[in-house]
Amino acid sequence: MSALRFSGPVLPDGEPRDVFVVDGRVTFEPQPGAEHVADGWLLPGLVDAHNHLGLEDGGAVEDPAEVEAQALADRDTGVLLLRDCGSPADTRWVQEREDLPVLLRAGRHVARTRRYIRHYAHEVEPEDLAATVAREARSGDGWVKLVGDWISRESGDLAPSFAPDTFAAAIAAAHAEGAKVTAHCFGREVLEGLVDAGIDCLEHGTGLSVDQLDRMAAAGVALVPTVLQTGKFPEFAAQGRGRFPAYSATMDELYAQRREVLLAAHEAGVDLFVGSDGGGTGRHGYLAEEIEAMIAMGLPAAEVVAAASWKGRAWLGFAGIEEGAQADFVVLDRDPVADPSVLAEPACVVLRGQVVVRRP
Repeated sequence: MSALRFSGPVLPDGEPRDVFVVDGRVTFEPQPGAEHVADGWLLPGLVDAHNHLGLEDGGAVEDPAEVEAQALADRDTGVLLLRDCGSPADTRWVQEREDLPVLLRAGRHVARTRRYIRHYAHEVEPEDLAATVAREARSGDGWVKLVGDWISRESGDLAPSFAPDTFAAAIAAAHAEGAKVTAHCFGREVLEGLVDAGIDCLEHGTGLSVDQLDRMAAAGVALVPTVLQTGKFPEFAAQGRGRFPAYSATMDELYAQRREVLLAAHEAGVDLFVGSDGGGTGRHGYLAEEIEAMIAMGLPAAEVVAAASWKGRAWLGFAGIEEGAQADFVVLDRDPVADPSVLAEPACVVLRGQVVVRRP
């Protein structure tokens, strides 16, 4: 296989270099006769830390061509590593495709019976939670997704899906299988038990308190805030206003404080990562929008870009643009820290050492 050459500032340090790709791997050793492919800012492949490949409003996507289209929409915007955050579809076949993003599967959401979106989750009672989580841990790629809270018809408001000791047993079961656990959490009540139980990550997290954020930072519990998703809370509140007024009021309150919580998480030193929450609405390929939305909320651009690229990759066990690493990177026309809008349309995308996108 002939060598490829890419030139320009290499992030994160921004040092101008020649980067060569040989047999799908990065090397900085000069390769005589290498094909010069592109110049620009070289950024390690983007990471969507909350992705739902194979999910649509009614549940699993049945047509593999649609799953492929979702994956390509992500890939073509430079998203080369997907952390699945729950999907009812069997997407293992995606991992066999060299032209599709690297996928870390979490398997199916695990929720309380009749307490989540229909056809999305394994719906179980408390006595079955730990065993179900252990099974999902064995069948996935190192992550399990719990539904921490959802609307309760009994209370008419957000409520934890399970008791704290039940969550704790499930998290321990996943850890015993070598898997990490994350959980969907919109509200406040569920959070204390999950943090106490040693959960590894929280999704959304709009109900977090300063004390909980300090404890998360100390314990290394990550947060994926999905600000485009939490921006829909007024819509959710409006949908529930007639039937569940308490829930609607809660969603309005959580929406009002979401920026404050996000900035407090950053101030506390919580590891923040970037997730599009794609799926359900069929939206894939929009991670750049999530990045810009997080920056608009007041987070430093340099830190958000890092979280969506080299920092996110390191968190999930993947290298950046390093000697011997798999060549997964994008080439950009401008510095993405100075102008994050450039992330929406990379000039060149390299996946597993192959140029899969090249724009004139």
